[in-house]
Amino acid sequence: MSNDAASAPSSAEPAPRPRFSDVLASVAHVEGWMTPAQARWLWDRASVLRPPATIVEIGSYRGRSAIVLASAASPGVEVVAIDPHGGNDRGPQQIKAVPEEGQRDHEAFCANLEAAGVADRVRHVRRPSQEALDAVEGPVDLLYIDGAHRYAPARDDIARWGDRVADGGILLIHDSFSSVGVTLAIVARLFFGSRFRYLGRTTSMTAYRCERLDLADRGRNALAQAAELPWFVRNVVIKALILAKLDPVARLLGHRDQVWPH
Repeated sequence: MSNDAASAPSSAEPAPRPRFSDVLASVAHVEGWMTPAQARWLWDRASVLRPPATIVEIGSYRGRSAIVLASAASPGVEVVAIDPHGGNDRGPQQIKAVPEEGQRDHEAFCANLEAAGVADRVRHVRRPSQEALDAVEGPVDLLYIDGAHRYAPARDDIARWGDRVADGGILLIHDSFSSVGVTLAIVARLFFGSRFRYLGRTTSMTAYRCERLDLADRGRNALAQAAELPWFVRNVVIKALILAKLDPVARLLGHRDQVWPH
């Protein structure tokens, strides 16, 4: 056997894990509202999971966060992306369904996952989240909620899918203390709840760990989340200023671009 043949890598060797910086650069062109710091949170929490763990994402849009999750997860960790791609709840103030836009989102989602090399790592469930509860078996180890931002669907995602999170599992919620509907849902379901400890936020992404909280823990948990409300009020004011085309005033509050704070 030649030295070249002896030193050639075995075809059975696993491919090297991608680096976060490379994956982040690869999704820069993918439309979405995920900041680099938020992507890092998804990456860090997905990368520590081992089979047979399950990751569930609610609200995928065109695949930016799904690519990060699937790239970070170890082989054998199931990654499920739930999004009906119905053309509604696509972004700020996009509530009415436009099926043609939803189909374009779906096609872009599939193309983006294929281009990132993770199409075979993500199982897409093209149904509304509350109609997809039976599509995932067993407990969820990492749940990322970025679905409809209106109060009722956000509350239901936190309540029903939150019930599926395993003890010690992580719940991440996007547009927390930014969207009015999502924030009200958090107040209703998590401020005084007994199952999720608040871990903090990076911009509008909050993190919770599933664990049993006693009465004192619940009080501290509520206070920790209530401390975010001034930031929420700031964001609501900024959105009102953007709608009123008063961007210079929004910049006085530290908002430097024309998109809604996320």
